[in-house]
Amino acid sequence: MKFSTLSRAATLALFATACALPVHAASTAASSASSAGSASSGSVSDSIGSSSNSSGDDRRVAAGEYRVIDVAAAPGKPNTTRMTLHAAAPGATREFTLDVPNRALAQRAVAKGELVQVNAREYGYEFAHADDKRAFFLALEDNWYRELGSHKVAI
Repeated sequence: MKFSTLSRAATLALFATACALPVHAASTAASSASSAGSASSGSVSDSIGSSSNSSGDDRRVAAGEYRVIDVAAAPGKPNTTRMTLHAAAPGATREFTLDVPNRALAQRAVAKGELVQVNAREYGYEFAHADDKRAFFLALEDNWYRELGSHKVAI
């Protein structure tokens, strides 16, 4: 479904407001927007990549739990951590890398062996700690990410 410019702008304004709020929501309906309050964000194309074990450059990610199989500094990206994630479902073979700004991991790091919950959202993907469902990073579809950029406003 395509959004009109006005409805997309309204959605982005709501999203930006949610990102400015601290995470304290208890309701399921508000959990996505509220958990985004402490999460950092980046674009899908800059954040999600294929692992060395997968073929092609597929940036599509299936929702579900993923085991962190490696954590290291992201090559060529200062102040960025690269995680290699492998689908935790029995028999699953999906694996990809996720580049996350270190500031997203300041409150709580993600270590090798931990589980990360990936949720597909209208705007991209939400990455959360699997045990408490608190989001730490949002990978925004490129068109959403571009619209969130800062713009000079003349008054």
